[in-house]
Amino acid sequence: MIRNLSLATLVSFSLSLFALGCESGGVGEPCTPEDEYQAAFSGFGVTEVNVESRSYSCETRVCLVNHFQGRVSCPYGQSAEDVATGNFKCKIPGSQDPVTAPVETQLRYRKTSETVYCSCRCDGPESNARYCECPSGYGCVKLVDQVIDGVKGQLAGSYCIKDGTDFKQSEYNRELCNSASENCGKADGS
Repeated sequence: MIRNLSLATLVSFSLSLFALGCESGGVGEPCTPEDEYQAAFSGFGVTEVNVESRSYSCETRVCLVNHFQGRVSCPYGQSAEDVATGNFKCKIPGSQDPVTAPVETQLRYRKTSETVYCSCRCDGPESNARYCECPSGYGCVKLVDQVIDGVKGQLAGSYCIKDGTDFKQSEYNRELCNSASENCGKADGS
């Protein structure tokens, strides 16, 4: 009887730890959005928010791209001329295969580490949905509108974003990363 009770207690304790870990574990970890594995993908736009809800690279399953410009894997981009002449500067992550589209240079003050990472939905329009709590250093900010093309969006709501990284269209600094000074990392994305 005592052995069965101990086993039940151990199982209950393990399951409770698992449930706690799923709440907001992994928020802030780096991720590479699946779009970046497409050769013709030219990158994200700074005025957009992209929520990848089935990300295998995130424990939370949410890879958030919060007002980021370019590709995570290519901080200094490549021009249309680079592509036309076969001078490919951007590669598909984890390979030597070239990106076949022009890619904008990342913005110096909206770098990958500040705008592209694993997150979780912390609030939304559904009253019966399960939301996470943001860890210390993150705030719960509304990023996705409730209605998309007249249809209620499943991803609508607020997400955990790093403190101090709110995007304001009229205030963001448009300074580009510069490969000569490597102010956004090395050209190979490291």
